[in-house]
Amino acid sequence: MKEENQKSIEEALDEINSALNDPKGIIFHQRRLAFLISLGSVALLENYLEKNSVLKPGSKINHQWLKKKKENVKKLISKQLTSEIDSLSDIDNILETIYQIENERNQIAYGKPVSELKLNEKINLFLDLKKSLEK
Repeated sequence: MKEENQKSIEEALDEINSALNDPKGIIFHQRRLAFLISLGSVALLENYLEKNSVLKPGSKINHQWLKKKKENVKKLISKQLTSEIDSLSDIDNILETIYQIENERNQIAYGKPVSELKLNEKINLFLDLKKSLEK
């Protein structure tokens, strides 16, 4: 696992913990959560691809790719891989989860306040992704 990716995941987890334990509430952390959950999701995906020995050395996944249609995402990611993307088990589920995180990222990061329910949903998606990819 790249040290950079590990730090990104830890930073996302730290912000999640800060938000959940802050007496001001989770909405106070909205923008940081949006950015760091997005960053952490990409780091988790890159780690998964590295763990499966398919990510080309020096390759990076762009978070903006992950909010596109699944077929287009697969084409973009495939250019960064040494083997077929569909050979990876669970790639469709992984990409669907990350899509749910990325889909509203900019709205949450740059828009008006969203509900605690929405932020908790994004946190849970990230934590579920982390759990499934790190087992």
